[in-house]
Amino acid sequence: MSHSFNHTLPIQTRFGDIDSLGHTNNTVYIQYIDLGRLRYLVDVLKEPMDWENHGLIVANINVNFLSPAKMFDEVEVRTKVVKIGNKSLEMYHQIYNKTKNVLVVEGKSVMVGYSNKLEVSIPIPSRWRERIIGFEKEVKS
Repeated sequence: MSHSFNHTLPIQTRFGDIDSLGHTNNTVYIQYIDLGRLRYLVDVLKEPMDWENHGLIVANINVNFLSPAKMFDEVEVRTKVVKIGNKSLEMYHQIYNKTKNVLVVEGKSVMVGYSNKLEVSIPIPSRWRERIIGFEKEVKS
């Protein structure tokens, strides 16, 4: 997949992220994607998320592991919304190793609008849709 990204987040690899092979453990990459996704939402939506009434939950996540990263490699998470439906949005993620100039992980996640209070899926608020489209410029509906 070829994508351009308007949102990146530098990641500080912690000693506990490294496995016995000296690589960042594959389970940690999901945590890095979570950090990138949350920072994206904070930066793009420009409001605190009301998790109880109008939040987003992960419905699906898929990742492909392409290259290992090591302890002192400089890595960043790249995040973008590629599609917005009525009650869900699809995000594309990359973890990029700037030290070695290689892609480490790529993946997609589906987020669903959710009211924890009512325990039901809800539509994506129109103000979020407008802010995401304004930020990304190219989003499928």
